[in-house]
Amino acid sequence: MIKVEDILRAYRHGFFPMADSREGTVSWCQPYQRALVPLDSFRPSRSLRRVIGEKRFTIKINSAFEQVIRACSQPRSTEQETWLSEEIIEVFLKLHRLGLAHSVESWQNGELAGGLYGMTMGGAFFGESMFFVRPNASKVAFAWLVAHLRRKGYLLLDAQIMNPHLASLGAIEIPHEEYMVQLEHALGKKISFF
Repeated sequence: MIKVEDILRAYRHGFFPMADSREGTVSWCQPYQRALVPLDSFRPSRSLRRVIGEKRFTIKINSAFEQVIRACSQPRSTEQETWLSEEIIEVFLKLHRLGLAHSVESWQNGELAGGLYGMTMGGAFFGESMFFVRPNASKVAFAWLVAHLRRKGYLLLDAQIMNPHLASLGAIEIPHEEYMVQLEHALGKKISFF
């Protein structure tokens, strides 16, 4: 069973957990190329700015963390399995209770429409996963997160592994060595998520 201390130590050294299935073995990943979202240059697309301006969604923080992580753990339509095992979910629920893991949620008409979750340490936010059941719900939550991290003075938004969705949100890839330099700098900050 993964312990909270295991997660904190791993993230400080550039690792994160991934499982091969819901009940599968957990591996510690440290990719050669790390995806991150540059906080200073992120700019929502014109269409996303329009959605945000229409106020379709109400943003809430940590009001449904377990719902969010369990929604994120459902396999995508193009996949058979999930990388979020029950073991990973359980340790992130503990991290949430300790005030280290957070969810940003988009609500519409009283229902959870999408969102994301991640973990904070120092001036770093480690984005774990996002989901949506209504179009643009997770993107609005993401844009809110970036604006919040900027306001609070965070230095690093880690997105772990690049994919087309992250690229569309402005993520870039940097070499592991450069990531570790940025991570060390971010971990030296003392910032509260709230």
